[in-house]
Amino acid sequence: MRAEPGDRLVVESPATGAARRDGEIIGVRHADGTPPYEVRWSDTDEVTLVYPGPDAHVRGPGGPPEGEAEAGRSRTDRGGEPTSAEPRATPPARPAHPGDIGRRVSAERRRRGLTREETAHRAGMAPEYLAYLEEQAADPTAACLARLAGVLGTTPVALRGGGIDRPPGQGQALRHPRIRDLGPDECRRLLSASGVGRVAVSTPQGPAVVPVNYEVVDEAIAYRTAPDSVPAAAVGSEVAFEVDHLDEALGQGWSVLVVGPARVVTDPGAVRRLAEGAHAAPWAGGEREMWVSIRPTRITGRRITEHGQ
Repeated sequence: MRAEPGDRLVVESPATGAARRDGEIIGVRHADGTPPYEVRWSDTDEVTLVYPGPDAHVRGPGGPPEGEAEAGRSRTDRGGEPTSAEPRATPPARPAHPGDIGRRVSAERRRRGLTREETAHRAGMAPEYLAYLEEQAADPTAACLARLAGVLGTTPVALRGGGIDRPPGQGQALRHPRIRDLGPDECRRLLSASGVGRVAVSTPQGPAVVPVNYEVVDEAIAYRTAPDSVPAAAVGSEVAFEVDHLDEALGQGWSVLVVGPARVVTDPGAVRRLAEGAHAAPWAGGEREMWVSIRPTRITGRRITEHGQ
């Protein structure tokens, strides 16, 4: 069976002449379109995770409306395999790769002391679907997210990670937080992902801290800037460079601080390698062809986790 979001799953009734059940497929778990599917049923608006079987078929959004004769149609999928909306044996569990929405839902549910079964019942969905949402990178519909937000005492915007204009760190703290120092190797591992960090420099107007897109090359921090910009003021002095990550959903996070001298990268070959290996263009845009390198002389870091982790 093959399907894609927007198709409909139509379940044939075992009783002759009885009404069929159908629903919109709002989520496809596998990239090749094979089951299971997240289905929002037309009669209840409930979302469940379905493993189809021989009494069901998939109909595209442009297919014939219900009630039209389909007696001559074989109840098979687009690939010829029999289908059924009745549950089958549960397939082997997939490793959990939760998305941000799922992690926020799970965190809010645990803060309120709710089980998955309680939360799913109140939100009008199957516990299996809630488990899938929490454990995989799912994209629930707006209606589904609104029901979950109502049960969890929050908003759909918050569950989606909204609030771009709010400073980070306004989420709830852990009940029993623990701060631990990070060793140099773990600090380097966290830095090696590249991304956005902050460089602290001294300018004629006073101290300044500015965000920059950075790369890690041969254990040195490198970023692109313009000669007349604030980040360029780092050249020729010892500076501090900081990278962090805050997990608003779980109340956890880490930060790494690098201290070292900054210099301009002038070797044409080194400049070319930096430009070709850059993971992203500077978010600030514009002409930024000056590469600055910070060679670490000291690396420190800290991580906040739940006590016992």
